[in-house]
Amino acid sequence: MVDDYRVLNKANWDERAPLHAGARDYAVDRFLSEPDFLSEVVRFDLPLLGDIRGLRGVHLQCHIGTDTISLSRLGATMTGLDFSPASLAQARSLAEKTGAAVDFVESDVYDAVSALSGARFDLVFTGIGALCWLPSVDRWAQTVAGLLRPGGRLFLREGHPMLWATDENHTDRLVIGYPYFETPEPMVFSDGGTYVATDGVLTQTTTHEWNHGFGQIITALLDAGMTITGLVEHDTVPWEALPGLMTCEPNGEWRLTEHRERLPLSYTLQARKT
Repeated sequence: MVDDYRVLNKANWDERAPLHAGARDYAVDRFLSEPDFLSEVVRFDLPLLGDIRGLRGVHLQCHIGTDTISLSRLGATMTGLDFSPASLAQARSLAEKTGAAVDFVESDVYDAVSALSGARFDLVFTGIGALCWLPSVDRWAQTVAGLLRPGGRLFLREGHPMLWATDENHTDRLVIGYPYFETPEPMVFSDGGTYVATDGVLTQTTTHEWNHGFGQIITALLDAGMTITGLVEHDTVPWEALPGLMTCEPNGEWRLTEHRERLPLSYTLQARKT
């Protein structure tokens, strides 16, 4: 099963990559035409991310590189890492066309320390929708700690584990339909679509995913020698995670149309290596 998740998920993300590169939500055309354009994800992060000029950073699970290049445009020296060669092909093409000095490395996230030859970074950035693809949050936290220099910082914005536990197939009410806590066995999905509108459908549809409870994520980071320095829960998320129940805001974030106070949708967690 563990071997299968890498094979199946990589095939799925290899198919997503060119579709996402052509999707309006990824705004590749604006990266090409506007030298100071930043992804919506990074623009949302800015108030908590702060000044990253001069930092050496690595973006884990970077996909097609739009957030990685955005961080580079903010003045960080960035490396992007992803296990999907098709995603990295899109990322390298975008970096070349925009003149972004970003290195992209192909590797499973758990192998990042060796893949990056033991390099140590000031910043590890993990964008939204990443942890659900990993079976063990403990191994992820150990990887983050292994990549950071002493005093280095993790910046993570992620879908809230309560959102991941909510069944999106119910369009009239909130229903808890998936595990909240990390489980040994994955949740298995088969879906020909993706989280943004695209011009095509997937044929490699099967994915394996996991949820990780808040306490499990925080404890994993503490056990890896990290100190938690910030935790903010948000009532928005950058895609229509619960179709029929959400409204899109002008900044591209989606929130519950009614009773937004009832469900956290994402969070930003920051930590430093001691």
